[in-house]
Formats: sequence, structure tokens, C-alpha cells
Amino acid sequence: MNPTVWYVVAAILTVVGVIGTIMPLLPGVPLVFIGLALAAWVDDFQRVSGLTVGLLGVLTVFAMLIDFAASAFGTRIAGASRWAFVGAAIGAVVGIFFGPIGLFVGPFVGAVALEVWATQNIERSLKAGVGASIGILLGAVAKIALAFTMIGMFGLAWWWR
Repeated sequence: MNPTVWYVVAAILTVVGVIGTIMPLLPGVPLVFIGLALAAWVDDFQRVSGLTVGLLGVLTVFAMLIDFAASAFGTRIAGASRWAFVGAAIGAVVGIFFGPIGLFVGPFVGAVALEVWATQNIERSLKAGVGASIGILLGAVAKIALAFTMIGMFGLAWWWR
């Protein structure tokens, strides 16, 4: 198959991945990685080495860990119980079905609801919800930053040779 077609597919995957860093239901950073790895593979790793692709893979795993730990970090910083963390996780899953706003409102509502249920303390529960939302927001910013870092690393490697 013509290499140009593969480069177009790689570019589409990368763009969809960048969009996926802020949109629900799209595995953003992994799609960026797949697109960049495909582009490196098309020219048989002549411009972008396997080492660079490996580093991009490490950044991808790191981004996925950040995504998982973001609301936990936020709820812990707020001094919430593990119930708030569970509520934030449930709220994030439910929030997926309500678009980008649901991804921020869902963890808040879930953390508040289960923290109120567990502690009967409204003030502490609201702090837990705010912490979960801040954690989700910081996680999203980190994923976007990592996606663009990966694209930048790839671009430097591509043009360096």
C-alpha cells in the first residue's frame, strides 16, 4: 500500500487522539501513540527510532495512570474518605454518558453523594466533591500536555534526521 495512505491514517489517529484527550469515550493518548508509532513504522523507523517510540509508549502509560489517579488524588487532598473516591469513580462512569460536562459534574456529584452517605457531613462532602473535580481537571490538563509533548518529541525526532 502507498506510504502516503499510511501517513494519512497516522495523522487521523493522532488528531482524533488529541480530541480524545478532552472528549469522553475516546482513548486520547493511546490513539496519539498509535498514530505516531504507525508513522514511525511506515518509514521503517528511519526518521523516528524505536527508542523514541518506546519513550512515547512510556509517556502513554504515564498518561493512563494519571487519568486513573486524578480523582483519587483530588479526593485525598480534600481529606475525603474512600467512599468519596468510590463515588467519584462511579460519577465519572455515569458522567461519560453526558459528554464533557458530565465528566466534571459526575465525579463531583458521586463524591458528594457517597461522602454524605458515609459521614453525614455536608461540608466535608462538598470538599470531597470539589477535590474530585479539581483532580479530574488537573488530570485532563496533564493528559493534554502529555499528548502535545509526545507530538513534539515525534516532530523533533522526525526533523532531526
